Amino acid sequence: MENIRTNTYLVAITAMMVNVVVFGFGAVAILSIPALNENAKFLLPVWIAMSFVITPFIARRIAPRMRLRYWRQREEERKARLA
Repeated sequence: MENIRTNTYLVAITAMMVNVVVFGFGAVAILSIPALNENAKFLLPVWIAMSFVITPFIARRIAPRMRLRYWRQREEERKARLA
């Protein structure tokens, strides 16, 4: 079995959560705004596809921040600026 990088695991896990939030945000907006609600049978499938397209980009941005290495490096940079 190939070795998969930790960042890949973090992106996959983050993508699942991001997808739920992005889809939920759009679905609530479509269903709660009366003008959009009239076209919901067309807009919801489009939003589902869009959420799958948008999700990897957002997840790749969030995933590195889930590692301790990121925060440790950021703290060292902050200390260097203050010194």
